[in-house]
Amino acid sequence: SFSLSKLQLKTGDLDPRLFSRLRHLQKLDLSDNLLDKFPNSLNLPDLRVLNCNNNKLEDVTALKQFPLLEELTYENNVFLTVSDLPSSYKMHASETVVEWWKQILNQSKAAPVTTHQSLRAVAVCLFFLRIHVFASKVKMIAEEFLAQSLGLELNSDTEPEEKMDEDEHEDEDEEKSTESPSEAADDVGQVTVTPSKRKRNNSKPRSRNKRSRSQVNTEEAAEDVSAEPLHFLQCHSKGNSREDFKTELWSGVFEPLLESGARKDPIVSSSRTVATCGGESVCLIDCETGTVLKKYKVVTEVFFSVAWTTLTMVIGDSQKKSHNILAAAGRRGIVKLIHVAADFCYGEIKAHKKPIATVCFSPAQETHLFTASYDKRIALWDIGIPDCDYNFKASQLLVLEAPSVPLRLALVPTCPEQHLLAGCEDGCFVWNIKLDKKQKNRSFEAAFQFPDEDGDVTTSHSVDGLAFLNDDVVVSKSSKPGCIYVWSWSRSFDTKGRGCQQTVSAVILAELEWSTTNVPYLTLSTCPAKEYVFCGDENGSVWMYNLSSHTRAWSNAKGKRSERRIPPTQILKWPELRVAGEQLSKVVVNNVVSDPAFTYLVVLTSVNITAIWKKC
Repeated sequence: SFSLSKLQLKTGDLDPRLFSRLRHLQKLDLSDNLLDKFPNSLNLPDLRVLNCNNNKLEDVTALKQFPLLEELTYENNVFLTVSDLPSSYKMHASETVVEWWKQILNQSKAAPVTTHQSLRAVAVCLFFLRIHVFASKVKMIAEEFLAQSLGLELNSDTEPEEKMDEDEHEDEDEEKSTESPSEAADDVGQVTVTPSKRKRNNSKPRSRNKRSRSQVNTEEAAEDVSAEPLHFLQCHSKGNSREDFKTELWSGVFEPLLESGARKDPIVSSSRTVATCGGESVCLIDCETGTVLKKYKVVTEVFFSVAWTTLTMVIGDSQKKSHNILAAAGRRGIVKLIHVAADFCYGEIKAHKKPIATVCFSPAQETHLFTASYDKRIALWDIGIPDCDYNFKASQLLVLEAPSVPLRLALVPTCPEQHLLAGCEDGCFVWNIKLDKKQKNRSFEAAFQFPDEDGDVTTSHSVDGLAFLNDDVVVSKSSKPGCIYVWSWSRSFDTKGRGCQQTVSAVILAELEWSTTNVPYLTLSTCPAKEYVFCGDENGSVWMYNLSSHTRAWSNAKGKRSERRIPPTQILKWPELRVAGEQLSKVVVNNVVSDPAFTYLVVLTSVNITAIWKKC
């Protein structure tokens, strides 16, 4: 055993010539130093235990040089996550442990711990012991065990493909907690709150999925998009209860790829990691595997919205590096700021005294965050950039007064520093948000009129869905049943016009045929790169509209409005998901989001289920 802990060692201080004389060393402690990587030739063939906690490690691929390594601890390395571990530590080959797996899984049934704890414990043991297991056999055993334990069934037509297992985790801290796949802390308790018309609960994890062929209605075969459900995750359950099918899920946003920072091509910057929120927790999910990568929980909170930004931070030795920051907000009116790579909630902004309905970052200013609250105000914040000790200073730049509760926000793509659109309980409005004005509190510049059910125009209607399809085309959903409006921003509002609180008519380009439900808060989303619109309904279905054949005509200044309602290109039907042999009760789709490349579709429901579809 050899301890080099707390010596302020840097990578250059680890002299391979010295370590080559310690060929029989089995335990090495390098914790609490300043190491940013390992030298490639330490020559410790017998090393079995390595502690590298509290360093600055960014890469651990050099660990492959230790063939007998059994135990590795690497907590509190800001730039390092479980996904960075070398592939040599992954399980593959040999059936010698299959029976042992069966015994462990069977024993865990009777143990007073949850299924995900048991599986996580087994996974950690296998990692540290470097047991090699034939992957498909282990998967099959785990699937059988999980199906029996959870009682979940998904009716499928032909081939029931893989059922991926979820790694989730919770922390005991009631205020701030982040979890990663390597942590095994259990979670307890929580609160349910409801700030508006429809009931909003909260909850925590249990996930299970199956692939199946789904029922799909296609209006135009030529535009058919083949998609199948990959995973059905129950990862926001209250108190980690498998019986929780009441927690409502509200928001999901895909994480931006750091290396794509300056790229404009959304396809290149596509990610498969999505942040979802509902109840007391925020989850980061790998859409391909169905793995819950991280989980953040506040027991007294009900999260309604999440948003990403990328900050260039200075962390130690004056080195600058880009990091993704996640903002999450909800019932308490507080914005939590989470440095995801570090598994650390580094701060909070007490933005409003009433619940926050939605948040969004400015694409033009990485530190500018908009928060829309039930206090009928939209605030613009500069969240600042945290220093190496995570000290930061947030400041309020603007307060926009809304006539009613703002539900959705959309910055105008052509002028994101000048105009903000908001869908509110009582209409759709636009504000001037330029910071060169002295006035900090501002009223809206214009209210948009839309047709009502009687064919007249009105500004008084609830707009619970709002998004841009491209630089000019806006898609919004209002209280008019069975209809989603597509309209032109540039033809509806004169950005050079003066005046305040004027009323303007939205120049309608088309109407999209949709459900006739009156259920509120079923929001819509768009995929600009593929020119798609998505919206869920009260029956668990997802309505998809491919508008690529229409946008060219709409871009013409003299383009005519589509005379007939545009039907959905496709409707993805909710599969027959069963729990303990019984079909789930009424499923409402609160939100649907796709990644920029439209590879994955994430469906957030009223029954604590996150459904992930993949385009074939």
